[in-house]
Amino acid sequence: MRYSHGPDVLHDINLNLSPGSFHFLTGPSGAGKSSLLKLIYLAQNGSKGQVQLFGQDVAHCSRRDKALLRRRIGVVFQEFRLLEHLSVFENIALPLRAAGEKRESYEEDVVELLSWVGLGDAINKNPRTLSGGEKQRVAIARAVVGKPELLIADEPTGNVDPEMGIRLMRLFVELNRLGSTVLIASHDLQLVRASGAPVLTINDGRLSGPKPARRPGRS
Repeated sequence: MRYSHGPDVLHDINLNLSPGSFHFLTGPSGAGKSSLLKLIYLAQNGSKGQVQLFGQDVAHCSRRDKALLRRRIGVVFQEFRLLEHLSVFENIALPLRAAGEKRESYEEDVVELLSWVGLGDAINKNPRTLSGGEKQRVAIARAVVGKPELLIADEPTGNVDPEMGIRLMRLFVELNRLGSTVLIASHDLQLVRASGAPVLTINDGRLSGPKPARRPGRS
């Protein structure tokens, strides 16, 4: 994969995420983590090679087919991407509304999820009034509310305190137990090790792993 006429950003990547698996993706800044995630959630086209999602070759998908594939993916972006003309509740419910669901069918779930991420009092607030950590939690709630088949999270705990980070990880683990495939890019090696989940490492655009995460106290 390359941008414009520059050098390759990713090299000889061979990655298969089995349905229902849970992986972390680590590596130094600029190693290619975000570029790899963009390929997976269809924000970027590869310059060569093949990308398959849910058994479909992305290169041969129409725009409509790609849109339908994206509905099966939940994404937590580093920059949040909240819509400031919508309330916190409306931002979180957006994937469900896009899927054609009625408010009465999801309102209780959204309220419960807001409480879980510690934002029960922010339901009617505008995202502009929230702190960075609060925006992060809204973005995570929006990504998981529809129980996506695949969850991609880019540094999802980077703007929250350690206690909330652990709580959010429990949310990802529970989503995984319900059948979602989860891939989390993170610099938080303590959190990665505590999870015990397999770790993929990317460096200079090359991917290695998965390796078992080392739990604290293990050599």
